[in-house]
Amino acid sequence: MPRPLVILDRDGVINQDSRQYIKHRDEWIPLPGAIDAVARLAKAGYDVAIATNQSGIARGLTPMIELEAMHERMTSLVDAAGGRLAYIAYCPHGPDDGCDCRKPLPGMLHRIARELGHKRLDEAWMVGDSLRDLQAGEAAGTRLALVLTGNGQETRPKLDALQHSEAVWVCDDLADFVDRLLNEAA
Repeated sequence: MPRPLVILDRDGVINQDSRQYIKHRDEWIPLPGAIDAVARLAKAGYDVAIATNQSGIARGLTPMIELEAMHERMTSLVDAAGGRLAYIAYCPHGPDDGCDCRKPLPGMLHRIARELGHKRLDEAWMVGDSLRDLQAGEAAGTRLALVLTGNGQETRPKLDALQHSEAVWVCDDLADFVDRLLNEAA
């Protein structure tokens, strides 16, 4: 039986976001409490995966070596905190490239589920700070949580665009989501 699954957006949920994109490893700065929150989820028995749009690659702003360095740093910080990331999926395409992986489409979430052996995404969570994160989760059938870090404050008034907006958990940050999830599971 697979472990329960939580899929996290990266920029604005785990690390600081930027309208100019996070292009280099030195721009990847974890949000307060986010690394410990990821580690707590993993220690509590969850598969924790990342689904992140990275159009900076298609735009020529983010070299692949920098993206890999950011993900290595994130992984090693989570490992050092006693956790583990089960999978990192990213979409390297631009908004007009016609791929099926770029959120709000659910392609990355389906890939994560396949890679980790999860057959039922309705038991998984998608946690993000933007409407497209939540739309991808809704299209994949996951439960949804909006964090108010990153773009979350701007996204909150747009939740009515979702079919089941009343079921979305609104949390201050990733640590607040983890507290709530672990309390519900207890």
